[in-house]
Amino acid sequence: MIEARRLHILRAVADHRTVTAAAAALYLTPSAVSQQLTALEQETGHRLVERGAKGVRLTPAGEILLSHTNAVLAQLERAEAELAAYSSGAAGTVTVASFATGIALVVAPAVARLASTSPGIRIRVQDAEGDASLPMVLDRQVDIAVAVEYRGAPPADDPRLTHVPLYAEPFDAVVPVTHRLADADEVPLAELAKDAWIGPYPGNPCHDVVVLACENAGFQPRLEHSSDDFRAVVALASADAGVALVPRSALRGMDLAGVVVRPVDGVAPTRRVFAAIRRGAEEHPLIRPVLEALGEAAGE
Repeated sequence: MIEARRLHILRAVADHRTVTAAAAALYLTPSAVSQQLTALEQETGHRLVERGAKGVRLTPAGEILLSHTNAVLAQLERAEAELAAYSSGAAGTVTVASFATGIALVVAPAVARLASTSPGIRIRVQDAEGDASLPMVLDRQVDIAVAVEYRGAPPADDPRLTHVPLYAEPFDAVVPVTHRLADADEVPLAELAKDAWIGPYPGNPCHDVVVLACENAGFQPRLEHSSDDFRAVVALASADAGVALVPRSALRGMDLAGVVVRPVDGVAPTRRVFAAIRRGAEEHPLIRPVLEALGEAAGE
């Protein structure tokens, strides 16, 4: 008989590609993870992982088991949801991980809404970028991730996750008031090819949006200054340190005295924001009201 707990460990090893990283994500010791993998191999009668200098990879047998693992764990999530609904599930804690602007734009309004509509649900919020929050959902560290689509992100049809679209917003060009394009109604990105750029660090989903937009305009941005804080990005632009692309909602309430904000000429780069949960948890009586509140906040 295969233990579901060991299937979860197998998926964590496949996701993180090293026993050490999987152990850290699962709050286990590496030796405990190795022991559970060995036990799983004994239960199945197959070698499931191969260890090498660059980490761990699944064997063909391991890949077969992983494909069933995603379905089994999703079904267990559904079972938990139905059992929670059976016992009413009217009270409990839901943990939501989101990037900072997403917290301000949809998570905080959802928390306020739930306080009156579902007072038994307590929300715990963690600040995390999308590339960090999605693994947190898979590793059961949080229940919901509010994340941004980015290159390398799990696709919408990933068997491990369910995606719930929330909103999409354009990036605007931010240039110093002294910039040659400050008086333009719209800013063609190609005209900024020789400028110094300010933007998020690699790994931040917004970094991918900026770089891809510039590549589509025919150039690689010369990123001279890096910050994941858009207030810092705008402050540097106001100091004439470079130009930037910033999500429109991130500019709300900022001091824009030293910069000019203009829409991008043509097809504007866009960040698409979604909520992600472990597949099968959609109807959990604690999760469902939170997803609905996030969707209502995004639609306002």
